Amino acid sequence: MIVHGQTVDDQTRCVHYATELDVIAIRFACCDRWYPCHACHAASESHPGTPWPRDAFGEHAVLCGVCRTQFTIDEYLAVKACPTCSAGFNPGCRLHHDLYFTR
Repeated sequence: MIVHGQTVDDQTRCVHYATELDVIAIRFACCDRWYPCHACHAASESHPGTPWPRDAFGEHAVLCGVCRTQFTIDEYLAVKACPTCSAGFNPGCRLHHDLYFTR
C-alpha cells in the first residue's frame, strides 16, 4: 500500500514526526488513504480528517512501518509495540488519538 504525505523514510516517519518510535501510518476513514499523521493528511487533502467511529474499531486501519503488518484499531490501542516485529510505538501518539479514533 502507498503511504501518502511528507514521509522522510520507508518506515512511515514524516516531516512532522520522525523519532525512532514514529513508525505507524493510519488509514483515514474519510478518504481510505494511508498517512503517517494528521498533519500530513491536512497538508495533502482538501477535506478534514474524520475519526474512525467506535463501531469500526475492527477495521484494519493501522500499519507498522517497520514490518508492514496491518492492525485493527482495537489491536493497535491494546499494545505499545508491534506484536509482529517488536518495533516500539510512540506513546505520545495517544495525545492525538481523538484525531483518528472516536472514543
